[in-house]
Amino acid sequence: MAIQKKVLIVDDDPNLVKSLTFVLSKEGYATDSSADGEEALIKINDFKPDIVFLDIMMPKKNGYEVCQELKANPKTSDIHIVMLTAKGQGIDRAKAMDSKADEFFTKPFSPIMIVGRLRELFS
Repeated sequence: MAIQKKVLIVDDDPNLVKSLTFVLSKEGYATDSSADGEEALIKINDFKPDIVFLDIMMPKKNGYEVCQELKANPKTSDIHIVMLTAKGQGIDRAKAMDSKADEFFTKPFSPIMIVGRLRELFS
């Protein structure tokens, strides 16, 4: 039996968290969520996700800070990080890549696209 892949959704928009959690759970992924950057870092240590969907604009710590901390730590540097933002300007994409994010998605996005991308990553 395959090991269930874990996905952490970090966003302060409860509707986005709810819809992604629903779609990913239906696909068989173990999910957890966090509404701010500080809580996300705690959950990452406990939950040990394979991938993190990380909003950029959040309370306490923004997505750039969380991403930089995760990528600088040898225990978490291999977690695949997808930055999420409502701001799709080139500068935002560049900052996400500078913080060592693996990918960058602009909101709104299709949950079907997310599922397809996860299938590619985990196949």
